[in-house]
Amino acid sequence: MNFLITGASRGIGAALAESASSAGHTVLLVSRNNTRLARVAGKCNELAGRELAHAIPFDLTELDHLQDEFISLVKGIAGRVDAIVNNAGQLINKPFVLVPPGDAREVFETNFFAPAFLIRTCLSLMAGSDLKHVVNITSMAGYQGSAKYPGLSYYSASKAALGSLTECLAQELEDQGVKVNALAIGSVQTEMLAEAFPGLRAPLEPSQMAEYLLWFTLEGGKYFNGKVLPVSSSTP
Repeated sequence: MNFLITGASRGIGAALAESASSAGHTVLLVSRNNTRLARVAGKCNELAGRELAHAIPFDLTELDHLQDEFISLVKGIAGRVDAIVNNAGQLINKPFVLVPPGDAREVFETNFFAPAFLIRTCLSLMAGSDLKHVVNITSMAGYQGSAKYPGLSYYSASKAALGSLTECLAQELEDQGVKVNALAIGSVQTEMLAEAFPGLRAPLEPSQMAEYLLWFTLEGGKYFNGKVLPVSSSTP
């Protein structure tokens, strides 16, 4: 299978890339950080023993006017996309009244509009796939009814919006055979968690979450569609 993974230069995205490539899948790694992305791709290929990981340095917030360029890059590597894992995210930990409007919009550009436009862009690339599964990584911070935390208002709201989009697209894309689900992930020991909750020790490492995410991407569409599923063993 061909996985397209965003936010692949660190954390859960990088761990998923390693798990998927080690299992023999082709992984297309997307991130703005070219240096770290190349490092992750190199490690994936070393673990796999062959070239299965391909770095695509790209700013997805610019996808609305660089759509053809992105499609060309993907086609040049894989030709087809079987699964999209929208993992990239941006977090600002700052009181609501102190967040500049520009920063608030940037959070929504990264956490909501970029994955939305990526799904739209890649629909034609998924046409020949038997899997056709889109997995949006949201957060317990944006899960309805979960505990909320000061300073994460725009992050939480953007992830909640992505969850709602998941439910909508499952209906709109049903006739194309595309399954769309979201995983509201709880505490995992990533750099982003450390930024939001300094000193907190999460119960899971990225590699552990990646194993579950790999299974869900391959098999979850058989059991779920249009669902926002909490994946959390602790609060936060």
